[in-house]
Amino acid sequence: MPDPLTVASGICAVGALLSSWQMGRRAVRAEAEIGHLQAELAAERHAASHDPLTGLPNRRAFYRLATALLTDAAGRPLVAVILDLDDFKQINDRYGHAAGDKVLISVAERLATFAGDNLVARLGGDEFAGLLATPTVDHRWIDHATGRLYDMLAAPICLGPTTVRVTASVGLAPVHGTQLTEALDRADAAMYEAKSLGAARSRRALRDTPHLAEC
Repeated sequence: MPDPLTVASGICAVGALLSSWQMGRRAVRAEAEIGHLQAELAAERHAASHDPLTGLPNRRAFYRLATALLTDAAGRPLVAVILDLDDFKQINDRYGHAAGDKVLISVAERLATFAGDNLVARLGGDEFAGLLATPTVDHRWIDHATGRLYDMLAAPICLGPTTVRVTASVGLAPVHGTQLTEALDRADAAMYEAKSLGAARSRRALRDTPHLAEC
């Protein structure tokens, strides 16, 4: 006949093991729930600071991030960029809003490619902005950078069977110290000057082109 003390000890050991197993399962579930809540919080924060269409930072995030970059710039030359698309309403009117969204996404991707690791954002509608760290801020560099950006943005965009070209008016201005708003105002003025002057690059009319094989 088994010793009662041995039986009791065995029951206690089994109970302890069962309790430990249950506590472990509860801990795993708690960790999973915490991870889920943290992921939801991160997603909410990202959604609050990023444009849902293009994935770029939104206006509020741009000013916050740009201010932080200016604080940590350590004397590096910085250039503010403002651009908006020319006659963008024609895209929506002629091809529909889904096509217009595709154009905005393409422009955002090209601007991000142009900027590299630098900050770019969609301020709203067809208006974008950036803050670029540069080797210099002389007029020759700004003119060259403006031309490169025009060329990148003017490349054909495929909309199903149709290929369209859009152009943008672009303004660049050096940032003096931490005066971000002042630099953006000057970039904005340069952008509107380019638009009003009717420069060939920024005022080419929207047109259809033959379907491209890479589309």
